[in-house]
Amino acid sequence: MSIDLSQFFEVFFEESLEGLDVMESELLNLTPGDVDNETINTIFRAAHSIKGGSGTFGFTHVSDFTHVLETLLDQIREGSRELTAEHVNLLLQSVDCLREMLGDLQNNQETDLTTAIQLKEKFEAILAGESQPASTPAATKSSNDNPPVEHGALDTYEVIFKPQHHLFKTGNEPIYLIEELAELGQLDVSVNLDDVPDIHNLAADECFLNWCFYLETDKGEEAIKEVFEWVEDDAEITITLCGGLFGDDPVESESEDVSEQVTEEAPTPTAESKSDKPAPAAKASAKSGSTESTSIRVSIDKVDSLINMVGELVITQAMLTQLGEGEITENKLMALQEGLAQLAHNTRDLQESVMRIRMLPISFVFSRFPRLVRDTSQKLGKEVELKLLGEQTELDKTVMEKISDPMVHLVRNSLDHGLETPEQREEAGKPRVGTVTLNAFHQGGNIVIEIMDDGAGLNTQKIKQKAIQNGLISDSDDLSDDEINELIFMPGFSTADEVSDISGRGVGMDVVRRNIQSLNGSIEVTSEQGIGSTFTIRLPLTLAILDGQLVTVAQHTYIIPLISIVESLQIDLKMVNCVGGGLNVLRLRDEYIPILRLHKIFNHSGAIEDLDKGLLVIVESDNQKVGLLVDDLLAQQQVVIKSLEANYQKVEGVSGATILGDGRVSLIIDITGLIKLAGLKKAGTSELAIEPIESEEA
Repeated sequence: MSIDLSQFFEVFFEESLEGLDVMESELLNLTPGDVDNETINTIFRAAHSIKGGSGTFGFTHVSDFTHVLETLLDQIREGSRELTAEHVNLLLQSVDCLREMLGDLQNNQETDLTTAIQLKEKFEAILAGESQPASTPAATKSSNDNPPVEHGALDTYEVIFKPQHHLFKTGNEPIYLIEELAELGQLDVSVNLDDVPDIHNLAADECFLNWCFYLETDKGEEAIKEVFEWVEDDAEITITLCGGLFGDDPVESESEDVSEQVTEEAPTPTAESKSDKPAPAAKASAKSGSTESTSIRVSIDKVDSLINMVGELVITQAMLTQLGEGEITENKLMALQEGLAQLAHNTRDLQESVMRIRMLPISFVFSRFPRLVRDTSQKLGKEVELKLLGEQTELDKTVMEKISDPMVHLVRNSLDHGLETPEQREEAGKPRVGTVTLNAFHQGGNIVIEIMDDGAGLNTQKIKQKAIQNGLISDSDDLSDDEINELIFMPGFSTADEVSDISGRGVGMDVVRRNIQSLNGSIEVTSEQGIGSTFTIRLPLTLAILDGQLVTVAQHTYIIPLISIVESLQIDLKMVNCVGGGLNVLRLRDEYIPILRLHKIFNHSGAIEDLDKGLLVIVESDNQKVGLLVDDLLAQQQVVIKSLEANYQKVEGVSGATILGDGRVSLIIDITGLIKLAGLKKAGTSELAIEPIESEEA
């Protein structure tokens, strides 16, 4: 019976991609010429695991490419080669290349090997042109600095390898281990068949063999242990130093083959449970790339909490079932009410526990930016320090995956057009090194993400002139600096004098805002010339649950997201005026707020039509305020969002639906879509404000 290795593919892809994140993070911590042993070992182990798994599963292109990386890393960690900036750059490019290759394999697409071939040739040129492990000055220096690392003396080791019967089921193959041992030196192999059962009890997917190896090598015991490190939990392994066995002839070993110590074994699904050498997955900081992960890792504490909540729910359900049997007495009725209250409490706790499972620290997003800042700043010739704050702030996994791309755009803009060059900064009396800060924190029921830089700030005069040229505003418009800065979010707006492949501040900012609004969030910018800029993103903690205000329009109940509501009030007709097109506006604290009658937009009859008899809910979207006329305000509550588009079809002005406690379906209002549906322009509020306002009542 053959083993279907495809069942392990998803685990391999996830752990490999996480291993690449580890490699990238640690590579960014390397300083050429001053290598930290633990850092380089961590990078080597990640590459080692990817090579082994890809070889086992037949992904030969990945394993062959990773092999040449591994060779270079092995020489660096042994001290036979000095790390250079060129090595770091090539290794970082290789991480990107491996991500692409694994992504293609994961999506069953043909792999483009162009980049891999080019990078492999560069690595091979470095290894062929510079590799002089034991005799080079670099190797001598390393040997003097690290006396324990010595090769040359031949020792013979007895290795007893007794795998457990389930070894094959974890995706491991002993033949690869034997081949790897043979590459360490001269090997003698004997197999023990004592545990092999008769033919009737033989299972093809179980291992009944064990081996005894005699290995003569100059690599030392650590190299032997490394061969077996990923199977040490699934086997009994004994390594004993013994006398000579093969005579005194030295074992020839080319330095370039040292990396063949590493076997092409498969990473097991339980690899992260190892206590002393955790798999790269256990150290992963984030899932990078644009492909959304279909799985999530949950701590055992969260699972235990969930199980406890389910247990409480079962107990409450059993109590209510018992109370429902027989005749309902007054005492039973009181107990039933208490049981229902307990049921509501347990359900709420269960809901919170389930939602916590999807919550992940935002460090999963932040971890991609050190690499982005490093590469972009090098390309721009700028010196940049990245500061990360609030990395443990948690938010929903779905929100996290969708906010990543807008944040990348904002950070790239800060680097390209926010921060000045080192020379410009010195002329302005600033430090040569600019600072970009990412900060995240909870505020109410939302998460706030700030992207800050200490650069030149937004050029308000240039923005205004560009807006006038594009016909967005007129010369006579009297706008504050904040209002001018908001113009960068207009579609197609840009102040860039020339196109760059980094992207200019303003280029695609409308897309950034639209993507954030699709998450029921908002973005705003504050800037001071010569001091810097801050982009502030506000997002709900989860897309599955919404804090909403229930309102009635005629006999219908709608939900307005609380994050969009500014205030609610009764209308004073003295403050209402009528402008062109029959649109009413409310004068409120030197602002003119257009009034939208929901019953007209949604075509309901029987609603309150007199302005002074209804209630006005002031909402804000895209920095535009409007008032929604409703009949009455009901309770505020959390609602579970159901996709209307997936279950019915897209409805303009409606972002989703929910089911109320009485079983009725209630629609959730999309403020941005509602403004468009009502026919108001983005700059409508400003236009209304400059119209002459008549004193008569509407």
